Amino acid sequence: MIKIICVGKIKEQYLRDAIDEYTKRLNKYTKLDIVELIDVDYDLKKTLEVERDSILKNIKITDYNILLDLNGHELNSIEFAYNIDKIRQVNSNINFIIGGSYGVHDDIKKIVSERISFSKLTFPHQLFRVILLEQIYRSFKILNNEEYHK
Repeated sequence: MIKIICVGKIKEQYLRDAIDEYTKRLNKYTKLDIVELIDVDYDLKKTLEVERDSILKNIKITDYNILLDLNGHELNSIEFAYNIDKIRQVNSNINFIIGGSYGVHDDIKKIVSERISFSKLTFPHQLFRVILLEQIYRSFKILNNEEYHK
């Protein structure tokens, strides 16, 4: 099972449509769960603490937890696919964590299994969710030797 834990809700319909489309496509390969956490807006410290607590309620330490982090290591699409395949051989539960606008609390960074960056560019969190889903879908197409347009 793949779970995407993300801070904030999708407001734009065109992004919801894209998320729905990739969710439908991924159902062929894996169970997918998207958990939207409440986006709070306190001062930096309190916001990170509240979001940390919400994230911790939705992950298990025994799962393979991947933080999407600007300072994580970068993979190309093929490496990302093989990474997912390698993880699934030893752990059937993969959680992708997308933090809020302030990032994530250091406590989360300390407990995750891996930190991955998709780019040194900064993406809006709502758009990034679509990008992540597309890459997960692309990974399953690669792993199953199925054609997927570039």
